[in-house]
Amino acid sequence: MSTYLPFILFTVLTNAAAQIMLKYGMTQIGDFSTLHSNLIVKLLQVVFTPFVFLGLCTFVISMASHLYVLSKVELSYAYPFLSLAYVVVAVYAFFIFHEDLNAMRVFGIALICVGTAFIAQGGSNQDRADTDAKVQQVALKETSK
Repeated sequence: MSTYLPFILFTVLTNAAAQIMLKYGMTQIGDFSTLHSNLIVKLLQVVFTPFVFLGLCTFVISMASHLYVLSKVELSYAYPFLSLAYVVVAVYAFFIFHEDLNAMRVFGIALICVGTAFIAQGGSNQDRADTDAKVQQVALKETSK
């Protein structure tokens, strides 16, 4: 398993949290026609709605975490994990926002989970290289004693 998996999961959870905050913030705004008619002012009103602003800030944190992950593991390993955010958001939306979670969505979520598990089991070449380097360091220390 990847030594960077906790960072990957942090990225997934902050990404999902950002989506949830954005949704909640936008429900607080309600009808756009109540906002100012000037497009720039309207945009600023949306951005500075507390939960929208918090969601955007959370996205920045998520992106920073993702950039760190990308500096350590292969993109083809790390990126598919972001699909787990769909799972978190769908479950949260079902329980909190009372959104539909029908059989087809549950099946799709199951496929996402299975696919992500396969990707996680495969690991990344970078992880294998890091592990090989550590094993070589330990072997060198043992032979030099």
